[in-house]
Order: sequence, then C-alpha cells, then structure tokens
Amino acid sequence: MSQQSSPLHLEKSLAHSLSECLATSEMILGSLPLPIIGVDEHNQIRYANGAAEYFFSTGRLFLAKRKIDDVIPYDSPLLTLLDESRRHCASMQEYDLDISTPIIGHHTVNALVAPVADIPGFVLILLQERLLSDKMSRQLSLRGTARTVSGMAAILAHEIKNPLAGISGAAQLLAQQAGEEDIALTTLIRREADRICALVDQMEMFSDIRPLKTRPLNIHTVLDHVRQVAEASFARDVHFEERYDPSLPELFGDRDQLIQVFLNLIKNAVDAIGSREEGRITLSTAYQPGMRMSVPGLPDRVNLPLEVCVIDNGHGIAADLMPHLFDPFVTTKSQGKGLGLALVAKIIADHGGVIDCQSEPNKTVFRVLLPLDKSHIASARTKSYEKGQG
Repeated sequence: MSQQSSPLHLEKSLAHSLSECLATSEMILGSLPLPIIGVDEHNQIRYANGAAEYFFSTGRLFLAKRKIDDVIPYDSPLLTLLDESRRHCASMQEYDLDISTPIIGHHTVNALVAPVADIPGFVLILLQERLLSDKMSRQLSLRGTARTVSGMAAILAHEIKNPLAGISGAAQLLAQQAGEEDIALTTLIRREADRICALVDQMEMFSDIRPLKTRPLNIHTVLDHVRQVAEASFARDVHFEERYDPSLPELFGDRDQLIQVFLNLIKNAVDAIGSREEGRITLSTAYQPGMRMSVPGLPDRVNLPLEVCVIDNGHGIAADLMPHLFDPFVTTKSQGKGLGLALVAKIIADHGGVIDCQSEPNKTVFRVLLPLDKSHIASARTKSYEKGQG
C-alpha cells in the first residue's frame, strides 16, 4: 500500500512548482529586448526586466519601490490604458504615447498592456520605441499632402486645361487641312494634350471634398467584388487566398471608394508579382479591439478595430522607397504617375483610418485600419479640409 502524501509535502511541492514556473517566466521576460513592467492593482511596480532598467535608467530594486505614475508623467494616457485593460479584462494597445520625464528623457512609445490571468489587477506593460507609429504618423501627415495636391490641381485645372483645350482644338482644325505628313504631328499634339488633361483629371480627385456616400456595409462584400474584377481581368494567373474573420461587424463607408482602394492595392500586388510562377495574393480581415490612434483633426483618440490586409509574395519594395511610398509622384513603374497610393491614402484618411506597409522579399503587406463609428469619417474629412482652407 503506497503512502499518501501529507498536506505539508503537497504544499512544499506546489511551492516548488510555482517557484520554478516563476523563475522560468522571469527568465523568458528578462531575455526580451523590450522594456516590460508588471504592476499590481494599485499600480505598484512589482516586476521590471533588464530592458526596463535600461529604459528607465535605474535598477529594478528602485523601480520596485515606485508606482508606475512615479516614473512616467502623472497625466499619461498609459494610466488610462491600464484602467481600461483591467476593466475589460483584455489586452489593449496604443500608439504614440509621450512618457518623457526629466529623468528618462524624451520617449515616445507604443504601449501594449495585458492583464495576467489568475492575478486580479496585475497587468504587464510592454513598451516599444516608435517604429510602426513613425510610419503611421507619416501616413497621417498625407492629409496635408493631399491638400497641397488639391491646390495644385485647382491651379492646373484653371491654368493648363483651358489652354490645352485650345491647343487640341487648333490641332484638330489643322488636321482637316494638313497633308499626310503633317497629320502625324497634329495627332501627336492632340494625344499629348489629352494625356496631360487626363493627368490633371487624376490630380483633381484629390480636391474632391464632397461628402462621402457612406452606408453600413460588409467589408467582405467589397473584397469579394474586387477579387472577382481582378480575376476576370488583370489577375487571371494569380492565386487568391482569403483569411476572413466572419464575425466582423459592418462598418460605415463609401462602397465605391473602398472598391477603388482595394482594387488599386491588388493591382500593385499583381505588378509586384510580375511573371513569377505561383503568384499569390492573400486578403485577410481581423478585429483588433485595442487598436487606437491619434488622428489629426479629431480631439480624441480613435478606435481603429477593423484591419484589412492585402499580402503578396512579389519581389518587395525597395527600402529607400518605403518612407515615400504614399507621397504623390513617387513610383517605380515606367508608365506610372505615382498618384495611385497617394489617392489610396487620401481615401482611407477620409474614412478616418490609416494605411501602413511592411515589405521584404516575397512578402509585402498593405494594412488598412478603419473605424466603425461613422462620426469619425465626417469629422476627419471635414476638419482636415477646413484646416487646409484656413
């Protein structure tokens, strides 16, 4: 008959197992290069890894004697994020948080907070210096770029299109009386005039400030329509893969403009794939409830929970082009005008969202983040252009 374990023996065994588990967890967190801090329900710091010691320029023993609001600004949005994470028992993240103090210096970070299961009120905080947020902030600044292009379009429409119409008309009259040798020249003049007019027409799209025709729609119906158009025309030889979250709620958006956005992104993906065999484009959607951003023109941070990605296995985008990817007139295509992605960024901005791109050989990801609240769409569009007119 085997001897049953005594309560004391079980308690020691459990304590030993817990100690080993904690040691393993601390070893894992300690090896990560990103600052990680653990705080209890009173925001008292209970854990700090080595990267956190370096980030806050002090040792973990000193940090353990402080509350989180002793080492970051007392009015930091990070404190609100902690409260929300505890209240909803969910991971939350936020970009572009300024946690600068005289002790640690200037720092703008992305923050991810996550409650720890089975320890009420205990939350882990992971901080990351601005990387993705730099791209996002640059992309958000394209609202100003769009206003600049809008002004240029208005000038071009007035100063160029009218004279071009006269030139094209004169060339047409000359063609009626020209000989065979001169007809080629008059045809060239008319074609070039039409080409410039078409370019100006494209630029005028940036100056369109009419209200969006928004209505509730399912983003998957938009993506399915775009995929069908692509498969029937320019993407016949490309394999499409769908990774959809079927539980996504509807969003408020302009269906035609969103179709234009994703059609443009898929065209770019097809161009990047080129003639390579086994070309593949993945369309994915996801719900990210903790995604929040500061959007110019809006007083509060905006929730951007709806994520749509267009992923291709093409040759990738050159690193020196990435910072300017959404700028007007930037292109690597021999026949391109460099307005496609700039227009995409404008339309997404008009919807109150943002677009980002990450690229490496054999994998380029265009990620679109959109709000679900229709009030952000009108505010982002109206205030952005009011500011431009001021």
